[in-house]
Amino acid sequence: MKTKVLKGMTFIEVLVWISVFLMAMWAIVGSILSFYRANSYTLEQAQAVSEARRGIERVIAVIREANYSSEGAYPIIAMGTSTLSFYADIDADPLVERVRYFVEETKLKQGVIDPAGDPPTYTSPETITTVSDYIRNIGQGITTFHFYNATGTEITVMSNVTDLRFVRMDTVVNVSPDKLPNELTLRSSATLRNIR
Repeated sequence: MKTKVLKGMTFIEVLVWISVFLMAMWAIVGSILSFYRANSYTLEQAQAVSEARRGIERVIAVIREANYSSEGAYPIIAMGTSTLSFYADIDADPLVERVRYFVEETKLKQGVIDPAGDPPTYTSPETITTVSDYIRNIGQGITTFHFYNATGTEITVMSNVTDLRFVRMDTVVNVSPDKLPNELTLRSSATLRNIR
């Protein structure tokens, strides 16, 4: 049936039909490309926020599990505005690892030292991995970690590690700071379960 229609069409009709088809396809492809060009930042930002949210959830889960080290040391080692070092079992083995979370340039990173020996000591090299990218806390001058004692008062003297009972984490995420919309701040918190 289609063969008969094409046989009955003149050369000019076929050219018009092909031209209309190509213009329609060009319009569809052009609008899809235009959409992705116009919204590439938004799509990249949404992806970065999603990845940062998952990373922060993992960090908070580990902070909640802060515990005494395998050699008996106090759970919290050091705390600062963009870093937190403590002991926690992050891999469900019999030993407790030394963990450090810190912001370096535009990345939230995790450093882990596995204990070795008998009795266990934390002298192995630190293994560093990136938890989240596009973190703008340092560039924006925003504190990443806020620390609170048992009464809910913010700790301002960072050497008072034995007072720590609650951690709040603020993370600013932005793929490209020179483009609008502005960055998004993610906030999460953790109560240290194993410290009384």
